[in-house]
Amino acid sequence: MQQRLALFDLDGTLVDRQAAYSNVVAGLCHAHGLGLPAERWLLGQLADRANLSDFAQFRVAFDLSESPDILWQEYVHRIAAAITCRPEVLGGLAELRAANWTIGIVTNGSTDTQRAKLAATGISDLVDAVAVSGELEIRKPDRRLFELAATRCGLSLAGGGWMIGDNPAADIGGGHQAGLRTIWLRGRPWPDTVPTADHTVDDVTDAIAILLTTTSE
Repeated sequence: MQQRLALFDLDGTLVDRQAAYSNVVAGLCHAHGLGLPAERWLLGQLADRANLSDFAQFRVAFDLSESPDILWQEYVHRIAAAITCRPEVLGGLAELRAANWTIGIVTNGSTDTQRAKLAATGISDLVDAVAVSGELEIRKPDRRLFELAATRCGLSLAGGGWMIGDNPAADIGGGHQAGLRTIWLRGRPWPDTVPTADHTVDDVTDAIAILLTTTSE
């Protein structure tokens, strides 16, 4: 019997980081009296992930008086305030919990930003455990991050489960290597080296619907 373990990616899966971070960068630059060149620089720097070191470089590049720590915390607060999770997604997570699914988050990123997003959106109240790459400097598709999430959920990857995400290599390839069944949110180009996902959907609510109709096997 396969256990009811559902591991979800965060950015691009449960929340739309792309839309939020563009507005956050524009607002942060405006607040510090910086123009389009600074905005473009920071957008490029933070395109895939954001860390304190990015703001140390930002401070030097644009001769800011604030410390990197202050700039970083401002970004964390702004991104947490800007990120939203749609009500139907939160409702779907609640349905999974009611159906006796154990839910974990497996996300690449800094601990500060990812946990702030989870708290601000209310997702943290609907999941059993979180594994953030920044906590241990282990990034998906490394199997160890999936193992950490399962362990924090009180379960083991040996019992199987599902990984749901938008990144073919990190989420689907990583989930496959961890022995999980997978659901891909289509959008990114699919590399030839990644095995096909068990299901492909357009929205995370479609993935949740699949899980709710899946019986343990």
